[in-house]
Amino acid sequence: MKRLAVIGHPVSHSRSPAMQNAALADMGLGEDWHYEAIDVDEDGFRARIATMPEEGFVGANVTVPHKHAALETATQASDSATAIGAANTLIFTPAGVVADNTDAPGLIDSLQEPVAGSKALVFGAGGAARAVLWALLAEGAEVSVWNRNPDRAEDLVKALGGVAVTEPDAGEFDLFVNSSAAGLGGSDGLADLPVLAGDFNTGQVVVDMVYGDQPSSLLEAASEAGARTVDGLEILVRQGARSLEIWTGLKPNLDVMRAAARSAS
Repeated sequence: MKRLAVIGHPVSHSRSPAMQNAALADMGLGEDWHYEAIDVDEDGFRARIATMPEEGFVGANVTVPHKHAALETATQASDSATAIGAANTLIFTPAGVVADNTDAPGLIDSLQEPVAGSKALVFGAGGAARAVLWALLAEGAEVSVWNRNPDRAEDLVKALGGVAVTEPDAGEFDLFVNSSAAGLGGSDGLADLPVLAGDFNTGQVVVDMVYGDQPSSLLEAASEAGARTVDGLEILVRQGARSLEIWTGLKPNLDVMRAAARSAS
């Protein structure tokens, strides 16, 4: 049995196991591959990664709070993971652990339209925000970053590019991406962000990387204003598909993954 996993803390809420196992079954790999969830805290992360290859694991997704540690733990890293400074995908090989980042291309895949020349506002300054900022800049967008802690936003743009803002004017932007913790646990994410429900318009695209059973307050407000919205489950599907292709060499069925992710709880 070839084993795969998502590693985080906490991780019981993750829909990745249901989504990835459905994709593996659809690809005809269900009897030989299995994807699971592993909860490990920051103190135990490195030791857990070290034991996984001998337990039959061929790869793993990495989520909060381990994305930076995943990069540091690896013996080799892709150019994108190195530039971003975080990894969400690990590949266990005879030569060691390889780190990659599918958050960045997963975001771009989910947008389904070019972002070159557009003005984007990113909420957050953590590992997910690093991937978002890097991806948008690489695609030619003009990117501003807001974080509740302005110093963290400043540090991020100094490292990767873009401009830090403290009081953004929502009307100036074509694309919004919430990669912060706003909305986690079902809280009112919109209340924690520097935008109001009436700030959006029909020409904008609003992405919320936080996912749940219902649309977030941010996406509800954006949708009511006529903006196009992309939820966190679509991001999960897109980055998960990229990871699965890295591990298996096969392209999974996105519709199968979407159905499984949205029906899981």
